[in-house]
Amino acid sequence: MQRHAPPDYDCPFCAFVRGEERPPWNLLDDVVWRDDGATAWMNPRWWERNPGNVIVVPNRHVESLFELDGRQAAAVHETTRRIALAMTSTYPCEGVTTRQNNGPGADQEVWHYHLHVFPRHRDDGFCGSGARMTQPEERRPYAELLR
Repeated sequence: MQRHAPPDYDCPFCAFVRGEERPPWNLLDDVVWRDDGATAWMNPRWWERNPGNVIVVPNRHVESLFELDGRQAAAVHETTRRIALAMTSTYPCEGVTTRQNNGPGADQEVWHYHLHVFPRHRDDGFCGSGARMTQPEERRPYAELLR
């Protein structure tokens, strides 16, 4: 199996799952769900017309989909289902999109398997929109709604 993380990779997602904050990008207040198998938190990067997206990760480190085992996949997807239901019942959105990248050719940026959950609206131009980094005070109301 081909791995892309450098040998000395300090995984930021593993650190966050362990409870280490990385202000202003990842704060414990951003966590919206945690159980034995998966953790979900507000993504600090927001797309222009789709605020409040979430990242879901398996708690045990795997680099990509290619290493994910069935138990981890089940935990991530059950958490994703919970987040999607919470989004559609508390956000003003009409649906959700999930997105997941594997390897440098797919623009994977963090070498820990993760699944994005985006709130969506009809004709929102999601695929062509830009993204920006947010501050904790912008994310807090969305996290509170999802929790």
